[in-house]
Amino acid sequence: MAPRWITFIALLWEFQCCMCREVTLPAGPLYRVAGFSLSLPCTVSGYEGPRRQDFEWFLYREDAGTQHIGVVSTRDTGFPYAPFQGRVQAGEVRVERDSDDKARLVIQRLRPDDQGRYECYTPSTDSRFLGNYSSSVGVKVIPDTLLITHTRILSGQPVIEGTELQLTCAASVQSDQHTHVSVTFGMRGSRGAESLGHNLREIIAIDRELRVTPGHSGGYGKRYRDGEIALEKRKGDGGRDLYVLKMSALAPEDSGSYFCEAVQWIRDPDGQWERIAQRTMELGNLTVQPLVDTLTVRSAPGGDVSLQPGAPLSLTCQVSGVGAWNRSALLVQWMRRGPTGGVEVEVARMGPNGVVTWGDDVSRAGGGSMEKEAEGRFSLRLFSVHPADAGLYRCAVSVYAGKQTPGPSTPATITQRSEWVTVSLKTEDVRVSASIDLPRRPLLRHGSTVTLLCNISVETTASSQVEVQWLQKPEEPVGKDLTFSEDSRGRLIATLTYDGLTRIYSNGSDLSVDRVSAACYRLRIFSASEEDQGHYQCQAEVWSQDPRGGWYNTGARAESVTAHLYLYARVADLLLIPLVVGVSSALFVGVLIIATVTCCFMKRLARQRSHIRK
Repeated sequence: MAPRWITFIALLWEFQCCMCREVTLPAGPLYRVAGFSLSLPCTVSGYEGPRRQDFEWFLYREDAGTQHIGVVSTRDTGFPYAPFQGRVQAGEVRVERDSDDKARLVIQRLRPDDQGRYECYTPSTDSRFLGNYSSSVGVKVIPDTLLITHTRILSGQPVIEGTELQLTCAASVQSDQHTHVSVTFGMRGSRGAESLGHNLREIIAIDRELRVTPGHSGGYGKRYRDGEIALEKRKGDGGRDLYVLKMSALAPEDSGSYFCEAVQWIRDPDGQWERIAQRTMELGNLTVQPLVDTLTVRSAPGGDVSLQPGAPLSLTCQVSGVGAWNRSALLVQWMRRGPTGGVEVEVARMGPNGVVTWGDDVSRAGGGSMEKEAEGRFSLRLFSVHPADAGLYRCAVSVYAGKQTPGPSTPATITQRSEWVTVSLKTEDVRVSASIDLPRRPLLRHGSTVTLLCNISVETTASSQVEVQWLQKPEEPVGKDLTFSEDSRGRLIATLTYDGLTRIYSNGSDLSVDRVSAACYRLRIFSASEEDQGHYQCQAEVWSQDPRGGWYNTGARAESVTAHLYLYARVADLLLIPLVVGVSSALFVGVLIIATVTCCFMKRLARQRSHIRK
């Protein structure tokens, strides 16, 4: 029986201990810096009575032995002793509740004589006195040795978007205790001085474990990953550490008041890091002007430019308001639109890497140039202009702020265009007409050689040549419109260029084109077949020679009416059908007679054999 009583008594004692009042404080000693705050959390558990418990704090100074000083109480306003009475009334020393049974002692600015052992006492609300009603922890007040200085302060002068920013802070601490320092760069405000003091944002920091961490707001995380923001720690003079912030491309939202903050950390006996000192250094105001407010793009000469065919054209694109030229890449494009409007096309471009490519007219690469004459000055030159070059010209400039080598998919910060420049040409009046002729005597039959003639008439004072195109539209069913239209011009089958080159596009019959006389052009179709039937048309374009000897398309063109080609059947083709029908009929009759005779003969032979057997 004795062992059972012992077990019961042990369980009863354990239960009573679980119901004992217990007051806990952090493990000590705690080291804190003079001039900065102290926060001591005190928790009470295992109590009886109301949930809301009271707390009283006492200080035992190291030179006072067992004498204590009343600091502050949650139930007695007259509790503080003289050394703390004024500070409690001013709110510098106070108790802050975290819950009904947890409160913390806060001393806003520690003094050297605040060092000592602090006791947290909770007055009893229990039916019997059992457990721990107070707990204490030692607090060491160490001197403030945290220093922070700067090497450059912002002047407040506006800078252009894309400009590079570099700020440096120096931080140091001299302490017998093992402490760490973290440094943070941040800013207040977003657009101008009117919002300073609001919108506090951390840009980037080096924490107490030397890890670089970007701020969580303002897109600083992405900019850090893209290499646009960096923070370096370097060794400086006098044992100080230098912290260098680099922002490679400032954006308008980077406007504001900048600061550098240094924090001293210590690791308490419970393993938690505690902030024990902090200093902030103001670095001045920064205003970033958006490129949209500073960038200007102009074309020269302005207004109208009138030239003779074959003359050179020179246009200049002038760019300003970009900031430092070596900080931002540019994409410069020359665009052209027709004299009466229409689609805007690219003539040439110079990429951020300086490579020039030609747009709508690749052959222009041999008859023009695009160059960077100086910073912000780009020229387009066409060595010999033709009527096709007339129209409206302007340059478009895309700026990649703060990016010297943007990738193919990198979006431009801003794109701005110049005013239009009108380029017109003084050309000679050219008149041209075309007619088509299809000789029909004798009648055209399948297998014949078909000849179509195109007669061209040109009126001009300049030296000219004609380029002729032949088009065919196959035979359409009866009732269809057989004329050519804009949507259905027919199939291009052959071309005789202005310089005498022949191009055949037909994959069917053999064709040839030639020039019979000064005004007559011929198309021949050898061994014409049924697929060659249809409607034919010739088109003429006039090319003139400029003073430099180059040929250009004047834009004058004419189309003939259509000629209908129909092929008659040959005599042999007409006799073929009755011949085939006659031969087929004869063969059928012959086979029928032979089959009948053979059948009768076989029956007679069978009867004779049956008589012989009998």
